[in-house]
Amino acid sequence: MSEVGTNGEATNALIATFESVIHELAKPVAQLQLAVIAVVVIAAMFVARSVKRRFSGMSTWSRLVRAAAWPLAALMMMMFARAAFQLAGYRGTELGIASQLAFAMCVLRLIEVALRQFFFRSTWLKGAERYIAISVWAVVALDLVGVLPELIAWLDSLSMHVGKQQVSLWMLINGALSVAGTLVVALWIAGMIEDRLMASPNMDSSIQAVLSRVSRALLVFVGVLIAMSLVGLDLTTLSVFSGALAFGIGFGMQKIAANYIAGFIILLDRSIRIGNMISVGADRGEVQQITTRYTVLRAPTGINVIVPNETLIGSVVQNETFADKNVWIGIPVQVGYGCDVERAMQVLVECAAAGGERVLKDPAPVAHLLAFADHGINLQLGVWIFDPLQGNLGIKSNINREIWRRFREEGIEIPFPQREVRVVGAPVESVPVSVVAQAGAA
Repeated sequence: MSEVGTNGEATNALIATFESVIHELAKPVAQLQLAVIAVVVIAAMFVARSVKRRFSGMSTWSRLVRAAAWPLAALMMMMFARAAFQLAGYRGTELGIASQLAFAMCVLRLIEVALRQFFFRSTWLKGAERYIAISVWAVVALDLVGVLPELIAWLDSLSMHVGKQQVSLWMLINGALSVAGTLVVALWIAGMIEDRLMASPNMDSSIQAVLSRVSRALLVFVGVLIAMSLVGLDLTTLSVFSGALAFGIGFGMQKIAANYIAGFIILLDRSIRIGNMISVGADRGEVQQITTRYTVLRAPTGINVIVPNETLIGSVVQNETFADKNVWIGIPVQVGYGCDVERAMQVLVECAAAGGERVLKDPAPVAHLLAFADHGINLQLGVWIFDPLQGNLGIKSNINREIWRRFREEGIEIPFPQREVRVVGAPVESVPVSVVAQAGAA
């Protein structure tokens, strides 16, 4: 039988099914039941509103009650209405279908709340839960009316050839649903694995991050392959796609691929970890997040710097907390040539205590004479701190203030550039006024 004939038969069957449904709904008894259903739906809305006011808490029980209030109230009212129609001698077919739909809506609402509470944590998945529930409810409604089998047959008749594979519209829809379902399951399993990894106290944070990302990627890939197998697609057709993907990576996605590979290298070799204070180029900050493409640094000014992972691999990175969190800070000071240098160095060491508890006593603060400059003698006070993540500007400020105060008490001069202007030639009084006026006019 030709494809055109199969498509025509499926279309005629679908049209005949719709016509039978419309003919059934055109009967007076069916229209009366539809009116009763409309009244019941409106009455259930008012009942559900009052129930939601009483159960306004955030507990799981309150959420379940609020979710099932409207469909459950509609279900109970429809069951009473159907019983009344049956006592009057009518079958109440439409009320029976509406009762089943209300029951399906109640079950879907409860499942939605349960999944949101216990399983699904992704933001996009939370927003899609309601649409998924409505779609499933619509499929159940079509099945109860009797249109779903004919609709599936009509969608299956709309086919086309893609290479050696014959693909129908129903196959595409079924494939999309299968892929979506397997992805949801894969993401759920990946979330559980990630929770178990993050809860492990004996595992390094970098290893936890790389294992969670690898497991998520593998589960998503396996889920897509399983979904394609369930639909009936030939997996050998992916060879063309994989070749095109490799070609694209080789030419147009080199930077992206390099950043991802560099991200896995950083996570595996643990040269940079979350919480380290690093400097790369002109940027310095604490590592807040390491992803497979970039690393986020929080500068002491509060600015978040996003550094591509390729930059961290190919550049010199200063890690201040790689093996030891103790960091040395140098505070330069210049004194005059006429002061007592030994006393000035001793005062500098005493002023290190102004840095507070953050300044380490072992190694002890040390003062050094660096050079004999043009205007004075360059000294430097060196101190060690144990928490570079808190910054060093406050320590430098406190120590400099103490140095200024102690130097004034000790009479130690801090020189500054001074200039003398000497006038060579005749005194100003001997210069004629006319010459001065001409010079000013010029």
